[in-house]
Amino acid sequence: MKTARRMPLSTGVYTLTVILALPALVACGGGDGDGAASEAGSGMNAAPAASEGLTPEQLEKGVGPITNLELADLDPELAATGEEAFIIKCSACHKMDERYVGPPLRDVTQRRTPEFVMNMILNPEGMVAEHPEVRALLAQYAVPMANQNLTEAEARSVLEYLRREAAEPPAGS
Repeated sequence: MKTARRMPLSTGVYTLTVILALPALVACGGGDGDGAASEAGSGMNAAPAASEGLTPEQLEKGVGPITNLELADLDPELAATGEEAFIIKCSACHKMDERYVGPPLRDVTQRRTPEFVMNMILNPEGMVAEHPEVRALLAQYAVPMANQNLTEAEARSVLEYLRREAAEPPAGS
């Protein structure tokens, strides 16, 4: 019987450290603080570090299928539908008021345009590939947002849920 050759423990620890640190290194760093505070400071009108060839409109509204979205008064029924979708598709990585796998989202609709939020939901790969602010978030969180393959209607309902959450005070306050 052949015995497996074991790797020295120090080599295994080194390899694991490199594997875990690689996403942060590839994303070019740039993150400071806990992410929630850093992202909160990068409001809708904040200038990105570099335009990366994007138009000013793409920098504001994101990269994806949504170029213009007019919002009316909050639709409670649509928000309830969005809450269901959020619980199923988004809550494994996002919480409203705390950093988790991804950034907290209670105030995302106050920091980002509706088009940006929709494009992030519908086109996370394109946003990570092309948008400098999204790449900065990747550097902070080290995990790209997964594409949940929501339809435009489902993404719109999640946006409405996020709008409702932004209007409500955090639990316990």
